[in-house]
Amino acid sequence: MIMKSFFKQNPGDPKPLKLVIKRKVRFDEIDPLRIMWHGNYASFFEEGRISLGDKYGFGYKDFEKHGVIIPLKKFHVDYMLPLEFGKTYSVETLLYWNEAARLDFEYRIYDEEKRLATMGYSVHLMVDLQKGILVVKPAFYEKVCMRWKEGKL
Repeated sequence: MIMKSFFKQNPGDPKPLKLVIKRKVRFDEIDPLRIMWHGNYASFFEEGRISLGDKYGFGYKDFEKHGVIIPLKKFHVDYMLPLEFGKTYSVETLLYWNEAARLDFEYRIYDEEKRLATMGYSVHLMVDLQKGILVVKPAFYEKVCMRWKEGKL
Protein backbone atom coordinates (compact mmCIF):
# COMPACT_ATOMS: atom_id res chain seq x y z
CA MET A 1 0.00 0.00 0.00
CA ILE A 2 1.37 3.43 -0.96
CA MET A 3 1.01 5.83 1.91
CA LYS A 4 0.50 9.54 1.29
CA SER A 5 2.72 11.70 3.44
CA PHE A 6 1.56 14.65 5.49
CA PHE A 7 4.56 16.58 4.14
CA LYS A 8 5.26 17.70 0.59
CA GLN A 9 8.55 16.64 -0.93
CA ASN A 10 10.12 18.76 -3.64
CA PRO A 11 12.10 17.38 -6.58
CA GLY A 12 15.70 16.94 -5.47
CA ASP A 13 14.86 16.52 -1.78
CA PRO A 14 16.59 13.53 -0.21
CA LYS A 15 14.47 10.61 0.92
CA PRO A 16 13.17 10.88 4.48
CA LEU A 17 15.33 9.46 7.24
CA LYS A 18 13.55 6.45 8.71
CA LEU A 19 13.73 4.26 11.80
CA VAL A 20 11.42 1.55 13.13
CA ILE A 21 11.26 0.61 16.80
CA LYS A 22 9.08 -1.89 18.68
CA ARG A 23 6.92 -0.76 21.58
CA LYS A 24 4.54 -2.67 23.85
CA VAL A 25 1.40 -1.10 25.35
CA ARG A 26 1.77 -1.06 29.14
CA PHE A 27 -1.05 -1.44 31.65
CA ASP A 28 -0.68 2.17 32.83
CA GLU A 29 -1.31 3.38 29.27
CA ILE A 30 -4.81 1.95 28.82
CA ASP A 31 -8.14 3.60 29.59
CA PRO A 32 -11.45 2.24 30.97
CA LEU A 33 -12.24 0.90 27.47
CA ARG A 34 -9.15 -1.36 27.82
CA ILE A 35 -7.40 0.28 24.86
CA MET A 36 -4.55 2.77 24.88
CA TRP A 37 -5.73 6.18 26.05
CA HIS A 38 -5.52 8.69 23.18
CA GLY A 39 -3.08 10.97 25.01
CA ASN A 40 -0.48 8.21 25.30
CA TYR A 41 0.11 7.98 21.55
CA ALA A 42 2.40 10.98 21.92
CA SER A 43 4.81 8.89 24.01
CA PHE A 44 5.04 6.28 21.22
CA PHE A 45 5.83 9.05 18.73
CA GLU A 46 8.31 10.63 21.15
CA GLU A 47 10.18 7.35 21.61
CA GLY A 48 10.46 6.96 17.84
CA ARG A 49 11.60 10.56 17.40
CA ILE A 50 14.25 10.28 20.13
CA SER A 51 15.58 7.02 18.69
CA LEU A 52 15.79 8.45 15.16
CA GLY A 53 17.54 11.63 16.31
CA ASP A 54 20.01 9.69 18.44
CA LYS A 55 20.79 7.31 15.56
CA TYR A 56 21.62 10.12 13.13
CA GLY A 57 23.37 12.49 15.57
CA PHE A 58 20.75 15.18 16.16
CA GLY A 59 18.97 14.09 19.30
CA TYR A 60 17.72 16.41 22.02
CA LYS A 61 21.08 16.33 23.80
CA ASP A 62 22.93 17.17 20.57
CA PHE A 63 20.76 20.24 20.02
CA GLU A 64 21.03 21.24 23.67
CA LYS A 65 24.83 20.95 23.57
CA HIS A 66 24.76 23.53 20.76
CA GLY A 67 22.45 25.92 22.64
CA VAL A 68 19.29 24.96 20.76
CA ILE A 69 15.99 23.49 21.93
CA ILE A 70 13.37 21.98 19.62
CA PRO A 71 9.90 22.65 21.03
CA LEU A 72 6.75 21.27 19.51
CA LYS A 73 4.81 23.60 17.18
CA LYS A 74 2.21 21.19 15.72
CA PHE A 75 0.98 17.73 16.65
CA HIS A 76 -1.58 15.63 14.77
CA VAL A 77 -2.87 12.05 15.16
CA ASP A 78 -5.21 9.93 13.02
CA TYR A 79 -6.50 6.82 14.79
CA MET A 80 -7.44 3.80 12.63
CA LEU A 81 -7.22 0.82 14.99
CA PRO A 82 -7.00 0.88 18.79
CA LEU A 83 -3.77 -0.20 20.46
CA GLU A 84 -4.32 -2.94 23.02
CA PHE A 85 -2.69 -3.76 26.34
CA GLY A 86 0.21 -6.21 26.15
CA LYS A 87 0.51 -6.15 22.37
CA THR A 88 3.67 -5.06 20.60
CA TYR A 89 3.55 -2.48 17.83
CA SER A 90 6.05 -1.17 15.29
CA VAL A 91 6.54 2.58 15.41
CA GLU A 92 7.91 3.89 12.13
CA THR A 93 9.37 7.39 12.37
CA LEU A 94 10.32 9.45 9.34
CA LEU A 95 12.02 12.83 9.18
CA TYR A 96 11.29 14.79 6.01
CA TRP A 97 13.74 17.17 4.42
CA ASN A 98 13.16 20.84 5.11
CA GLU A 99 15.29 23.81 4.09
CA ALA A 100 14.04 25.78 7.11
CA ALA A 101 15.24 25.52 10.71
CA ARG A 102 12.51 23.07 11.66
CA LEU A 103 11.97 19.32 11.95
CA ASP A 104 9.04 17.59 10.21
CA PHE A 105 8.42 14.14 11.70
CA GLU A 106 5.84 11.63 10.53
CA TYR A 107 4.80 8.53 12.47
CA ARG A 108 3.06 5.29 11.56
CA ILE A 109 2.15 2.63 14.09
CA TYR A 110 1.57 -0.90 12.79
CA ASP A 111 0.15 -3.89 14.63
CA GLU A 112 1.69 -7.38 14.56
CA GLU A 113 -0.29 -8.18 11.38
CA LYS A 114 1.29 -5.10 9.73
CA ARG A 115 -2.02 -3.23 9.65
CA LEU A 116 -1.76 0.54 9.97
CA ALA A 117 -3.20 1.45 13.38
CA THR A 118 -2.20 5.11 13.69
CA MET A 119 -0.63 7.90 11.65
CA GLY A 120 0.51 11.28 12.80
CA TYR A 121 3.03 14.04 12.54
CA SER A 122 4.79 16.67 14.57
CA VAL A 123 6.58 19.86 13.62
CA HIS A 124 9.38 21.18 15.84
CA LEU A 125 10.96 24.61 15.64
CA MET A 126 14.56 25.38 16.50
CA VAL A 127 14.88 27.94 19.28
CA ASP A 128 17.90 29.39 21.07
CA LEU A 129 18.18 29.35 24.85
CA GLN A 130 16.75 32.88 25.05
CA LYS A 131 13.61 31.53 23.28
CA GLY A 132 14.40 33.23 19.96
CA ILE A 133 13.24 31.29 16.91
CA LEU A 134 16.13 30.39 14.61
CA VAL A 135 15.77 31.23 10.93
CA VAL A 136 18.84 29.22 9.89
CA LYS A 137 19.82 25.75 10.98
CA PRO A 138 22.54 25.51 13.64
CA ALA A 139 25.94 24.63 12.13
CA PHE A 140 26.07 21.11 13.62
CA TYR A 141 22.64 20.25 12.16
CA GLU A 142 23.55 21.82 8.81
CA LYS A 143 26.48 19.36 8.67
CA VAL A 144 24.06 16.49 9.34
CA CYS A 145 21.83 17.81 6.54
CA MET A 146 24.77 17.98 4.12
CA ARG A 147 25.57 14.32 4.84
CA TRP A 148 21.88 13.46 4.46
CA LYS A 149 21.63 15.25 1.10
CA GLU A 150 24.82 13.48 -0.09
CA GLY A 151 23.26 10.11 0.80
CA LYS A 152 25.77 9.44 3.59
CA LEU A 153 23.18 8.87 6.35
